[in-house]
Formats: sequence, C-alpha cells, structure tokens
Amino acid sequence: MPKSTEWAVEAHGLVKVFGDNRAVDGVDLSVRTGTVYGVLGPNGAGKTTTIRMLATLLKPDGGDATIFGHDIRREPQIVRQLIGVTGQYASVDETLSATENLVLFSRLNGLSRADSRRKSAELLEEFGLTEAAKRPLKNFSGGMRRRLDLAASLISQPPLIFLDEPTTGLDPRTRSQMWDTIRRLVATGSTVLLTTQYLDEADQLADRIAVIDRGIVVAEGTATELKNSVGSASLLLKLADAANLQRARLAILDVLGVESVLTPEAGRITAPMSDPDTVTDLLLRLREEGIAVAELSVQQPTLDEVFLALTGHSATEEEAADAAKAAAAGGPERELEDAR
Repeated sequence: MPKSTEWAVEAHGLVKVFGDNRAVDGVDLSVRTGTVYGVLGPNGAGKTTTIRMLATLLKPDGGDATIFGHDIRREPQIVRQLIGVTGQYASVDETLSATENLVLFSRLNGLSRADSRRKSAELLEEFGLTEAAKRPLKNFSGGMRRRLDLAASLISQPPLIFLDEPTTGLDPRTRSQMWDTIRRLVATGSTVLLTTQYLDEADQLADRIAVIDRGIVVAEGTATELKNSVGSASLLLKLADAANLQRARLAILDVLGVESVLTPEAGRITAPMSDPDTVTDLLLRLREEGIAVAELSVQQPTLDEVFLALTGHSATEEEAADAAKAAAAGGPERELEDAR
C-alpha cells in the first residue's frame, strides 16, 4: 500500500551518467496524486532516462526518489506493484493476434480466462481495433501496433502510470483518442506522468509541466504560469482604414500606457498587454474617435515561445548530438539489458 497519498512522485537531484554524458543532471520532480504531470523536452533531453530511473529500470548515479512514499532504491519491488510503464516502442508479440496479445497480458496480470476476454474486448473497442482483433500483428500498421501496446498497458490500472511519449507516430484521430483515455484514467483514480515532445499535448493534458533540456529542469509550473513567465499577452488589431493607424497607436498609448508596433503592409498593430480587461476601454475610445476595427484578438504566448525563451531552441528540434553521445557510451538501452 502507498505510504504517501498526497505525492505520487518526489524526486530530488536525480543524476544518470553514461560515459562522459550526464543524461540526467540533477532533476527535481514533485507529482501530486490524481493529476497529469507533463515532462516536456526534445529528443535527448533526458526524459526517458528519468522515467526509467523512477520506474526502477535504471539505477540513479545520484539523488533520490520515492513513489507514493516508497524509495526506488530500497523498495523497488513495492514500487513496481504501484506503477505501469508504457515506453516509446511496442512490446507486443507480432506473431499473435490483437486479442491473443491482450488475453496473454491479462492472464499475466492475474485475470481469469473470462475476465481476460472481457477486458480485451473492452480495450479493443476503446482503441478502435475490434475489426482487426483476430489479425496477426505482423499485418498491423505502426499506429495500430502502438494503440495495442497502449491498450495492453491499461489492463491493470495501477495508481501511477508512466507514459513515455505515448502518442509518437500516431495519427491525429488516434492521438485524440489517447488524450481522452488519459483523462479517463485520471478521472478514475490514476496519476499520470507523461513525457512528450508535443507542445499541444502538454498544454491540453498536463496540470503541471516540467520543461527539461539537456538533463536539467529549466522551468516548472502550470501551462499558464510558464506562458506568463516569458511575457504578457499581446493585443492584435487590424483597422478597417489604414489611414487611422497612427491615431489608433496614440489611443493605445493613452489607454493602455504602452507603445505599440506597427506593421504598415498588413495594416496591423501589436501591443503588449498585462490586463485583458482594458480591451473594452480601448474599444470604447476607438469608437469615440471614429476608428473602425476590422479584427481584434488577444493571445497568450505559446509553449513553443516558452521553450524558445528558456532554451534557445525549439521543443521539436532533434538533439542528435546528445543522443549519439548516450548511444556511444552505452545509453539507457544497454544499461537496461545489463540490469536484466
């Protein structure tokens, strides 16, 4: 049974070194029970290595962590009973059909024959695989195999589920289905720690987000907090008559107290704005002066802008050099094989 009910994961100063590469360099994470916690970063950032340490698949070279209060070093067997892990690559048997795979996993999880078949049918329906249930996996597309792998990981719904880039390689429709599944898991009592390269995925799902880059956490907070940390909202205006651009800029300066940026060729004005409520005051002022507005929008910075501001590069940028270093030094995969 879990010792801690408030915190599903507490990690302090986790370190993992492969040769000369510090794949994880002092990561701190605190994941509250009953939430989705997103770990956002590019390939090679250290996301998967962090997950493997927390899941007791890799031994940390430094730091400590607990899962529901149980130490990952001293109580690995208890930790493994409290977690489920879905990696980036399918672990299903290609010689078996979809149904046979799920029944096999269900039986390994202790379900009876009848319950295994019932659970398998439910999961095949949820992931849109019912029509292909009897086909061998060697005839499945990559996306179908991924969906089956995800279904297999949900047979036994553990208190904490690690999803390591669960939607990589999925089409938009299946990706959306997976998002719904993750929300359902949390609604029915699970905690989810999700790693992803997809900014919209973290934005849509995560209650809190850790931005990780080159083995360290460079920022942590809610999506809104992270966006606010790199700047205020922006007001975008397009006037019906470009001849009024300068007058509109004077009105913005007077009402909002900020300088605006003019884009003459597009007839647009952009201005930073700390309080969206002042938009109403500005619109009243423009109406009083007879300045017609064709378009108006208020936008928050995106998570992509957050990542660029924090790291100097895009969250979707490939970190081939770091990945190559890890592979040359043995990498997580080799150490995992050694642990076996």
